[in-house]
Amino acid sequence: MQIALRVSVLLFTQRPYRTTTRWVRQGDCDAASPRQNVHRRKYGPHLRFTMMQRNDGRAPDEIRPINFELNVAPHASGSVLVSMGKTRVICSVTIEDGVPRWMKEQGVTGGWLTAEYSMLPYSTQPRKPRDITKGRIDGRSVEIQRLIGRQTRAVIDLEKLGPRTIWVDCDVLQADGGTRTTAITGASLALAIACRKFVREKKLDAPPMQKLVAAVSAGILDGQAIVDLNYEEDKLVAVDFNLVATEDSDFVEVQSSGEEATFTGSQLDEMVALGRNGISALIGAQRAVLARIMVTPPENPL
Repeated sequence: MQIALRVSVLLFTQRPYRTTTRWVRQGDCDAASPRQNVHRRKYGPHLRFTMMQRNDGRAPDEIRPINFELNVAPHASGSVLVSMGKTRVICSVTIEDGVPRWMKEQGVTGGWLTAEYSMLPYSTQPRKPRDITKGRIDGRSVEIQRLIGRQTRAVIDLEKLGPRTIWVDCDVLQADGGTRTTAITGASLALAIACRKFVREKKLDAPPMQKLVAAVSAGILDGQAIVDLNYEEDKLVAVDFNLVATEDSDFVEVQSSGEEATFTGSQLDEMVALGRNGISALIGAQRAVLARIMVTPPENPL
């Protein structure tokens, strides 16, 4: 069963919002309007923005359209092709019996989760050579797959998993900024589907996934905080920021660095607020997919 969900959200920092969700057939995802039927209302204090026009027409606090296609890798326990704008990543989850040797040697109980990340050669221009041609994984890929592993382990009860290993594989089909954050968001959904599948097949007594998790980028461009950077914006920002959080708004990881620049506390607050709102929208999209296919989401709803 393949399902495609298009969620387009206009976000306003520190204000509640409603999203219009439209279910469409595969291939018809462009039918949804990014600003269609978005409702806003005032809520308490809010951060002030100069409403700049971004190169793709979005407002500073607006994420790109999100789309999920399920079951793209039939041999995986759960798989998702996730798109954030033009960035597209296949996220697949496989659960195998057995744990790494180091766990046995150290007497560590429970299971383990590990992740692998790669950018396919045609995901960028110019072509990106495969790591195998260099005889080693490049440093960026190692950093990102460790990041994905940390974020997903944070929401898994490894004791409930038992002596099993979860493999999370993220392969970038098309890169237009935010591949690591898109991979985390897609991996979370694929993981929820895989865990429930193993419970239905009676291979696990209870789903080990405790919460959904999602990630989004932000940055400072021309003095303005913006969320969910595309590639052109990512090249130009003075400050780079990534936020990973759970569905109940707990932080899993916060990364921020100046690109030959510094940033103020208020700018950091703006990026955190934008990131929180973006993640809330992404979690909502994940839960909508799970509800549609009648897979019970992890507990701890928003």
